[in-house]
Amino acid sequence: MNKGLIGKKVGMTQIFDEQGKVIPVTVIEAGPCTVVQVKTAEKDGYQAIQLGYGDVKEHKVIKPIRGHYTKVNLTPKKHLREFRVDSIENINVGDELKVDTFSVGDKLDIQGTSKGKGFQGVIKRHGQSRGPMGHGSMYHRRPGSMGPTSTPGRVFKGKKLPGHMGRVTVTIQNLEVVKVDLDKNAILVKGSVPGAKGTILKLKSSVKSK
Repeated sequence: MNKGLIGKKVGMTQIFDEQGKVIPVTVIEAGPCTVVQVKTAEKDGYQAIQLGYGDVKEHKVIKPIRGHYTKVNLTPKKHLREFRVDSIENINVGDELKVDTFSVGDKLDIQGTSKGKGFQGVIKRHGQSRGPMGHGSMYHRRPGSMGPTSTPGRVFKGKKLPGHMGRVTVTIQNLEVVKVDLDKNAILVKGSVPGAKGTILKLKSSVKSK
């Protein structure tokens, strides 16, 4: 069954398994998340649940979103995400989902916003090689030839050039759950996840795991 939670990246650390091997893990503060809406195939054309996460003052929420919560008698949440599910049985508006939604050994796809790196050149942004660094070369870290001259007389779309790098939505697939701490609302996954500390993450069951 597809499962999902909203969480916040706390940071990275390491733990040791029973054989004494080091496992690099990311600590995620996940949940508790409140079920804000249940979508059905009959009414909405597909099955999904909307989860809310994080407390926020009511006056900081715009009126349309505030009405979305008022309609179901819930206090507004700071973050709202939707998850497709296989079944909506026994799921009701107002239910609270915690980290025990997942268990050790589960495989997750984790989505977040990557770190922003500002305006970067082609060497850092696209991994291109630099030119000779001798003083007379006159060509060190530039992007190189722009392409055709008179025909077609323009630069083709998709040309790898300097520009804004980072701060995009990234999904890391098949991350393994190593530990679940219900008391601290913490879930530890093996490996790294997108974003800096404090980034809001979307955790869901892996689509490719067997």
